[in-house]
Amino acid sequence: MTFISRRHLLLGGGAAALGMLQQTNGLAALPGPVPPRPALLQRALSALDRHRATIKHRDVIGIVDFSQASRIPRFHLVDVMSGRSQSLLVAHGRGSDPDHSGWVERFSNSPGSAASSAGAYLVGNGYSGKHGRSQRLIGLDPENSNAEARAIVIHAASYVSDDIVRATGKLGRSQGCFAVAQADIAQILGRLGPGRMIYAAKL
Repeated sequence: MTFISRRHLLLGGGAAALGMLQQTNGLAALPGPVPPRPALLQRALSALDRHRATIKHRDVIGIVDFSQASRIPRFHLVDVMSGRSQSLLVAHGRGSDPDHSGWVERFSNSPGSAASSAGAYLVGNGYSGKHGRSQRLIGLDPENSNAEARAIVIHAASYVSDDIVRATGKLGRSQGCFAVAQADIAQILGRLGPGRMIYAAKL
């Protein structure tokens, strides 16, 4: 769990916010969680304000830092009121990483691209599908406007886990969805329910 002062969280922070971030967990054999960077946090908060008419619940937001390698816990669940942040593993689309390097090389909003898309997403309704419990996502920006048509969702996948990182140094790849660990899906869906926002970017 990381902590961000409420003042810096709400006002944007800059370098001072980075100094307020304290790392308090991590596994010895794995890369430790990396707190959301101030610049990315500021972009996410700006998106939250920009889409305030659509985002009905602003207590918790998800921030995905695609600047980080997939082996790093880069899906940040940020409690806007308390300033607490938790970082979890998330895979990116194979179309964003065709050589399977573990790094996002590009984004795409095109159907059939199997790539991740940047931008703000509205979390939609949950459902049970081939990946089990999942959550629909609606793209709110031009760069992810086809998310719903592309069936970009949050779901669990067997290729996302600490064991995969230990064995290969990276996660598997999705078809563009935010694929998370089976051990984390209940928590993510519980905290990022309908009406909340996920913001994804590569700075």
